[in-house]
Amino acid sequence: MALNDEVEMLGNVSLFAGLQPSQLKLLAFTSQRLTFTEGDMLFNQNDSGDAAYVVLCGKAEVIVKINGSDVVVATLGENDVIGEIAILCDVPRTASVRAATKLETLCIEKEQLLKLLKEFPAMAIDLMKVLAERLAATTADLSAARAELNKLSKG
Repeated sequence: MALNDEVEMLGNVSLFAGLQPSQLKLLAFTSQRLTFTEGDMLFNQNDSGDAAYVVLCGKAEVIVKINGSDVVVATLGENDVIGEIAILCDVPRTASVRAATKLETLCIEKEQLLKLLKEFPAMAIDLMKVLAERLAATTADLSAARAELNKLSKG
């Protein structure tokens, strides 16, 4: 994929939609293109967060260990960003991520992402919106699961 194609794809990512073409080009140029085959791990829960990944094509599964078992809690695809929480919060990875299909990504190193957020405040605001949407969806999922458990325990 050519640099211009990567720039165009980055422009479709909600997190980077507010960036100018020259800024997207810089991001694409400083990112590393990585390809994973089905079943490959991008990273594991509790690893240190050193990079975020933008999905160019394919699907990835977000997996959390619950009571010793791996549970797929989300499936991410084209234009999704993976792994940014560990970078932003400077905490270990909150989940594992595995390629569900052949997966093509742009890997953005921690220092590069933080530099972009400092240089382009609009990007930081967009990231907050994306994270808030994820938190709202997770909260809704947890509420639904809790209601289902309550229903089962009373039934």
